[in-house]
Amino acid sequence: MSNKRLFFVDNLRVLLTVMVIVFHLAITYGAPIGDWQYKEGQAGAIEGIFYTTFIAVSQAFFMGFFFLISGYFTPGSFDRKGAGTFLRDRLLRLGAPLLFYVIFIDPIIGYVLALSRGFTNSFLDFLVFRIGNYDGLGSGPLWFLEALLIFAFVYALLRRLGIGTGVESKFPGNNAIAFFALALGAVSFVVRVWFPLGYNFTLLNLQIPFFPQYIALFAAGLAAYRGKWFTQIPKEAGRMWARVAVVLIAFFPVLLVLGAPDGDPTRFAGGLNWQAFTLATWEQLTCIAFIIALTVLFRERYNGQGMLAKSMSESAYTAYIIHAPVIIFLALGLREVQLPLLLKWVFVSGLAVPLCFTFSYYIKRLPIMQRIL
Repeated sequence: MSNKRLFFVDNLRVLLTVMVIVFHLAITYGAPIGDWQYKEGQAGAIEGIFYTTFIAVSQAFFMGFFFLISGYFTPGSFDRKGAGTFLRDRLLRLGAPLLFYVIFIDPIIGYVLALSRGFTNSFLDFLVFRIGNYDGLGSGPLWFLEALLIFAFVYALLRRLGIGTGVESKFPGNNAIAFFALALGAVSFVVRVWFPLGYNFTLLNLQIPFFPQYIALFAAGLAAYRGKWFTQIPKEAGRMWARVAVVLIAFFPVLLVLGAPDGDPTRFAGGLNWQAFTLATWEQLTCIAFIIALTVLFRERYNGQGMLAKSMSESAYTAYIIHAPVIIFLALGLREVQLPLLLKWVFVSGLAVPLCFTFSYYIKRLPIMQRIL
């Protein structure tokens, strides 16, 4: 493999990290769906359709895209380092931030939120209550690091067994890609019969209904590395899947109205019904369409970095790790500001994104953090 740096992939990571921040703030400021630690209200019916479309489209692809990119860089890291060093590196880079978050950051977030809801006792009292009622890792958005750590150990085991070394293959054609998306939609539908949207494996804080996509795209990333797919996607495929993405976005509000004429969207969550099947299929087609379209767009137009892009790229991982306390504390600090929820979402997002990346820039430069982050 060439050692030439793929700047467009770094820039895509920045975009996805920004999307995570804005996504969680959308739930904070009115989105009627989605789970987050702090919510300030719920939007009305018309705004709710916009919020729901944004949440659904984002959820359809952005975390799956993260897993694809992570999978892409896994084989090269394993090849260079060998199994032992590869796993030690993953434990340090993924496990250490996860452990720190669970032990220190998450309890502080919980205590501050408890105070905002009327809790009057000390932090020690809160910890005693929390430990006594603890039923899972409570890792917040760092479930992603936890999942990557699991995937890394599974990958290392398969490599030691002589499985998963991979062979170079051409980027698949549009028909094969469409079949992959439809098959993944069918698998997701079946999984959601037993684990509907909203189900969370509490012990590890993993949302099982989305994991067929995450596993499949991580595996696709492994294959993409050997075949250099990121650089081989035809421009025509990028344009075609971009058109598909536009059609799928436009179709979603129609699906929402047709599938829930009474305003109750629970049928989409799972079960043996056409709403759950259609949503699962729509999600995977949307995911693939966005991934291909954005990859080609960034490869062709944003495959370079100035000082700002380079700094944000270097700080993106840390920004993902710290964004939860930043946006929660920022939202709490601004809760007395009276603005329409939609406008407040835009306003606070404009503050939160630069704050997360600025804090990350300086945290990453602490001597103890340089090897981890």
